[in-house]
Amino acid sequence: MEVRIPDVIDVHTPSPARMYDYWLGGKDNFAADREAAEKVIAAHPEQRKLVRANRDFLVRVVRHLAEQGIEQFLDLGTGIPTSPNVHEVAREIRPAARVVYVDNDPIVFAHNQAFRATDDRIATVQADIRRPREILGDPAVERLLDFDRPIGLLAIAVLHFVPEAEEVIGTLRETMAPGSFLALSTGTYEGLTLEQRERIENAYAKSSAPAVIRSRVEIERLFTGFDLVEPGLVHVARWRSDGPETKGRLLAGLGRLRTSSPAG
Repeated sequence: MEVRIPDVIDVHTPSPARMYDYWLGGKDNFAADREAAEKVIAAHPEQRKLVRANRDFLVRVVRHLAEQGIEQFLDLGTGIPTSPNVHEVAREIRPAARVVYVDNDPIVFAHNQAFRATDDRIATVQADIRRPREILGDPAVERLLDFDRPIGLLAIAVLHFVPEAEEVIGTLRETMAPGSFLALSTGTYEGLTLEQRERIENAYAKSSAPAVIRSRVEIERLFTGFDLVEPGLVHVARWRSDGPETKGRLLAGLGRLRTSSPAG
C-alpha cells in the first residue's frame, strides 16, 4: 500500500526515528537527520553495527515472547517500519497476534498506519510515550489489547530519549496482568569515554528528543516489579546470542511481571 507522508514535517530538526532509519540504510530521512546521525558515527564508529544488533535483539525477544504464549504487544517508539516487524515475527508462532505500534514521529505514523488498512489486528497510535495514560486511553489500544491478560511491552532503543522513563514504565506496569513482560534496550555510558558520551549527547541535543544516557543501576530500576529473565541485563548483541559486542553500549533485558508488583 502507498504511504502518504504528511504535508507538514519539520525537516530541519533531526528525528531519532529518521536517524535510526539512516543507520539501517533506509531512505526516509532528511539532511538534518543525516548530519546528526553522522555526528554520532564520528563519536562512535560502530554505530551502524550497534543499531543492527538492536534490530536482531528485537526479533529474538519477540520470538521468545511468542514462544512463551504472548500474543498481544504494545510497541513503544516503534520507529520507521523495517522488516521483519513485530507482528511478522510474532505471527510466525502466534498467527492471531495483535500489535499496537506507538510513535510520535509523523513519518513513522504514516508508515505504520498503512498496516491498518489491511489488518484489523494491527493499529498505530501517534502519541508521546511520555504521556502513557493517553496511550492507554486511545481507542485503538482499548480495542486491541486486553490488559487483564499478559502482554508484551516493548521499549526498544527508545527510553534513552525519555527522562521520565521510570514513571512511564511504572504507569504502564500498573495496568499489566501478572505474567506480562517488559523488553527493553537502552543506551548506557558503560564502555564510553567521557568525550564519547558528550559528543553523542551533543549530536542529539538539537533533535526532537535529546538523549538521556543511563548507568546500569538506573537501567535496572526500570525493571522494578519485574524478574529479569536469563541472561539478565547484557549488551544487546549478547542477549541469547553470541554476537560480538561493540564499543558503544546498548544494554538489553527482558523482565516478567511478578504476581504482586510494587508501586515503584
